[in-house]
Amino acid sequence: MTQAKEQTFSKKLVSLIIPMTLQNFMFALVPISDAAMLVALNQDSMSAVSLAAQVTFVLNLFLFGISAGTNMFAAQYWGKGDKESIEKLMGYSTKLLLPIAVLFFSMAMFLPTGLMRIYTNVPGIIDYGVQYLRVASFSYLFMSLAWLFEAILKNTGFVRESTAISISMVILNIILNGIFIFGLLGLPPMGAAGAALATTLSSLWGFVGCIWILLKKCSVKLRIKHIINTDENIRKEFSRYTTPFMANQLFWGIGFTMISVIIGHLGADATAANAIAAVVKDLVSCFCYALGSGGAIVVGNELGAGRLEKGKEYGNKITKLTIISGAILGILVALSAPLVLKIVNLTPQASEYLKYMLWMCSYYILGRSINSTTIGGIFAAGGDTKFGFICDTITMWVFIVPAGFLAAFYFNLPVLVVYFILNLDEMIKLPVVFIHYRKYKWVRNIVGDKPDEEYEVC
Repeated sequence: MTQAKEQTFSKKLVSLIIPMTLQNFMFALVPISDAAMLVALNQDSMSAVSLAAQVTFVLNLFLFGISAGTNMFAAQYWGKGDKESIEKLMGYSTKLLLPIAVLFFSMAMFLPTGLMRIYTNVPGIIDYGVQYLRVASFSYLFMSLAWLFEAILKNTGFVRESTAISISMVILNIILNGIFIFGLLGLPPMGAAGAALATTLSSLWGFVGCIWILLKKCSVKLRIKHIINTDENIRKEFSRYTTPFMANQLFWGIGFTMISVIIGHLGADATAANAIAAVVKDLVSCFCYALGSGGAIVVGNELGAGRLEKGKEYGNKITKLTIISGAILGILVALSAPLVLKIVNLTPQASEYLKYMLWMCSYYILGRSINSTTIGGIFAAGGDTKFGFICDTITMWVFIVPAGFLAAFYFNLPVLVVYFILNLDEMIKLPVVFIHYRKYKWVRNIVGDKPDEEYEVC
């Protein structure tokens, strides 16, 4: 009987992780495609797109906060078998998301120069970034809705279909990148603006794909009445558990963006090297993010069904797995340095920076793997979101950002020393995360008759 349950857990987790890993990997290929093609034109255009993409990153913080809250409740509602509440949840989430998407569209369309000046003071990089942002602004609308709809699809049994949409988006994006950036098929070369156009069209494709599955296959429907008229209980519970998570994403994410701001003001070579290192980190982290997302669904299903002990057991197994995988992935990043340096075309100084940055990324990946799975996955599955907000905010704003700023602009320390300091955040919070995990405050059913009832540790 125990062996059968073990197989059920493994089968369910694998069925989620493999498609999600593939999906994350494909998405990580987009900035690689941008960087590889644009750096062939010139280093500044590649750096510009990397910095302009920070605007997308900030938007993603809002999207991730809303979709994570949607995941949190959808997983437990699905485990409970309550489809109507999932529809109400989707309507409310859409209502929250639309104004944010419109705001970012407006800023990128009408204030692109101001946005780029936040991240760099190099005129050439600013000019390329402005070209990118104006065209990419339309993608923010399509991407935002697609992100939310994919969250619903993953929690209602359409992980493979969601992955298929993501894969087709990325393939389309890469093909269009080549066509628009270099001006193939008789089109004029567009450079950075071409990369933005490819992103916009592929985002539109993903949005249409999600809508098609929701309309034709999914038993959970997006109903206009739930967008207009919000269920008061859904609103209260969503706000109660999601607000700390949203605040966590924003405070941490803005702090993370400040890292790019600091490095972006250390010169073109440092900016280019950091852009490539960030792509490598994201590529290697695909499995970590999938494990966190898949773990949240598996644990959330059990907690929502009232099987708290089973949810705790699954959480323990997933945590052990993420420690092992994080260590392996960290080593892979360090070992990837010679290969990456052969592929990219950087200046000698930028290449030197990149080599040591990749070595330093190894410890960062281990911490990111553990923290993304626990804070963003397991804790969130049970509505334990306040801890992450406090932990991440203190780590980023009390230590990392001030220390990095002082190291870069007051003490004028070398670029690599500054980079080392800026990548310590994930390791600093590990001891506190483990202590909080063992308190098991995350073992909780938030959609049952007693949502406040917590798991009693024996």
